[in-house]
Amino acid sequence: MAVPQLLTVADLDFLVFDYLAEVTLSIMAAQKAKSAEAGYARDFVDMTLKPHLGTLLERGIRVVSNAGGLNPAACVTAIKALAQEQGLTVKIAWVIGDDLMHAEARFREAQRTEMYSGASFPDQVLSINAYLGAEPIARALDEGAHIVITGRCVDSAVTLGAMMHAFGWHRSQQSRPSAALLDCYAQASLAGHLIECGAQCTGGLFTDWQTVPDWENIGFPVLDAYADGQFEIFKPEGTGGLISPATVSEQLLYEIGDPAAYRVPDVVCDWSKVQIRACGLDRVRVEGAVGYPAPTQYKVSLTASEGWKNQALLVIAGEQAHAKAQRTAEALLGRIAKMLEQQGLAPLSETHVEIVGAESMYGNASRALQAREVVLKIAVKSRSKASLELFAREFAPAATSMAPGTTGFGQGRPSPSPVIRLFSFLEDKKQVPVKVMLDGECVAEINSLTAEEPDGASSQTLRQQAPADPSAIVQRTPRANRPLDAMLEAGLDSRLIATAAKAWMDPHWPRLDLLEIAHGRSGDKGNIANIGLVARHAEDWTWLLAIIDESLLRRVFAHRQPLRIHRYPLAGTQALNLVLEGVLGGGGMMSLHTDNLAKAYAQILLGAQVPCPPRLLRNWRPRQESNLRPSP
Repeated sequence: MAVPQLLTVADLDFLVFDYLAEVTLSIMAAQKAKSAEAGYARDFVDMTLKPHLGTLLERGIRVVSNAGGLNPAACVTAIKALAQEQGLTVKIAWVIGDDLMHAEARFREAQRTEMYSGASFPDQVLSINAYLGAEPIARALDEGAHIVITGRCVDSAVTLGAMMHAFGWHRSQQSRPSAALLDCYAQASLAGHLIECGAQCTGGLFTDWQTVPDWENIGFPVLDAYADGQFEIFKPEGTGGLISPATVSEQLLYEIGDPAAYRVPDVVCDWSKVQIRACGLDRVRVEGAVGYPAPTQYKVSLTASEGWKNQALLVIAGEQAHAKAQRTAEALLGRIAKMLEQQGLAPLSETHVEIVGAESMYGNASRALQAREVVLKIAVKSRSKASLELFAREFAPAATSMAPGTTGFGQGRPSPSPVIRLFSFLEDKKQVPVKVMLDGECVAEINSLTAEEPDGASSQTLRQQAPADPSAIVQRTPRANRPLDAMLEAGLDSRLIATAAKAWMDPHWPRLDLLEIAHGRSGDKGNIANIGLVARHAEDWTWLLAIIDESLLRRVFAHRQPLRIHRYPLAGTQALNLVLEGVLGGGGMMSLHTDNLAKAYAQILLGAQVPCPPRLLRNWRPRQESNLRPSP
């Protein structure tokens, strides 16, 4: 529905599409293994271009997409066939160089380790792709391409590349970009980050979901972009959804890690002081991003096969449904373990039981243990597919020999599926030649290495003061980010810390749900959960910094046992970004968790009881039970 809606916008210059989540690449790798003509986003050709290609060409609207996935050439071939079928002439460029499968032996010999966990190089590799940047996209547009297709690139690159071309930013840079140009790159990368998930910044997934009208016709975001890097976001007239500083702030926080050091191939971004303000009905202006010189390395993501997984579901109703489901799971897993041993099959390497409806995601904070209707989910892994086929057979007898009220088993045996592991590492840009292809010929070779990083530079960096002359060549030297320093700079002084400590210790200090003073958004990066919180009132922001400490987070997520926790303040949006490592059971297609992508983590945290802000103490009134959500 997005394209017809967006085509109602006058003076549209570009349509950009992002298709490639890590899980998507895993699926594409399996497709390409079966067919040399697969491995790209077929919906882009069949559902997006096919109905609208003529209109796009007639209006001069250019298209940029990473729909090429693991097979950009096959995607281009399909588009050419579509254009020929419709009697249209279209100029298509594509970017190659991200596919590094040819270097597998070199990476293995060098004993590359995973950049987050330190794990060793996997045995059965399915794909290896570098996250490319925006420069090749801009160069392809310079060559007059109507459509630009890439493989793996960072999500925001499709937007930054279009803006680089439109404003000539890449053509004006010298050996090192100026401070002003780096800030433009950081702004455009932020623009791409905000719109890359479509309606997620126009009210989709918004905490205060009741205030968002007309979900069935929700608007998709449109950028008005300017040559100085500033931009405004709006949505087509007559569409549903909501654009406000709150909805856009939530999306800013989505999966960004350290907001003062968000790395993409073309620039290191500092978004910690970005400001988002309303400038009309359903329209916001975004400004304040700061850029550092580009990293000298690409992030590379590899997918690998790690055995098999399976899961089965049973509905269990009646009194003590939770207890019945728990006993059913124990009995089934015990029975299956004995049968695997008796038959000489590989054991289950991992099991994970969740009782949906009894708030398993909340751990010990569950309020629904007395639910009378639950769904028992048992997920398992094994290196043997045969072991999981036995699991599928032996799950069904629970319907006749275990808990009363067991139902919902009529959908057949669940089938095993491959476990796909994501493995990330860094590779020097000089080892990754990138080319822009047009009509089968190379029209540009990209050297994205624009600046050298100082020796010992950390992957987490903070901005130093910019030069007085914004056009001067940048000599900013990144330093390691210390979140506590940033917290103190944001106004978290010793008196506030002491007040927060007193509030936690005082049993008479009023408590409220965190939801009443903050809203938020959460997501994942591999096995890492990212939770962004935004203060509902600016005066509560420093209180939010003080009360959302590591001890609270470890209590709320005790059942997930975080390895490490990081907290990062964002002064511009009065927000706090939280990073919890090692909580997603491996993450993505490797995880057995129902919420393997941390989509519900913000909701879980917002339900936590926290001390009331001091400003509300004088007029404190307990919230009525029937009024569980903040008013608009």
